[in-house]
Amino acid sequence: MRAQPASQTFVTSPPSTLAWAMLVLLGGVLPLGILCTLWLTRQSVHGVLPACVIVPLVLAFLLLAMRRRSVALRDGVLDVRATLYRKRVAVTELDLERARVVNLAERTELRPWLKSNGMSMPGFRAGHFRLRGDFGKAFCLLTQRERVLWLPLRDGKQQFLLSLERPQALLDALRAAGA
Repeated sequence: MRAQPASQTFVTSPPSTLAWAMLVLLGGVLPLGILCTLWLTRQSVHGVLPACVIVPLVLAFLLLAMRRRSVALRDGVLDVRATLYRKRVAVTELDLERARVVNLAERTELRPWLKSNGMSMPGFRAGHFRLRGDFGKAFCLLTQRERVLWLPLRDGKQQFLLSLERPQALLDALRAAGA
């Protein structure tokens, strides 16, 4: 039996162009358009000028945050970083018998439904979400719906939903680490 490396990283699927465009539109263009409209109607820059500086800074922060995506397996611990959020769990806490690569178009009960603490836009979800029905909570790093690794925890109420380039590779590594 071959020894597993102490640390492995897994490539996440990149967000779609739509997700990046929506972030720029909703986080930059729309607020700046509203500010310009306020400035033109009031003919005063005193209240608008600070916001015109803050909006691009917030947008830059969000764009950088969206680039922070990583999944690693280190010394028996799964470490997922998704924008401003991070979740670590021991491999022994995962229910690897039920874990699967799923298509969220078919498994609608696993789709994130209600954001409890996360970042969400079309084509991108990161952070903590509630799922439909009795599936409880999920920590998500979702950039696409077709090949999503579903990792339920043994407690039956929490899980991970991860968009990876090669989701089966992480599942195989987790099963090897748990053996």
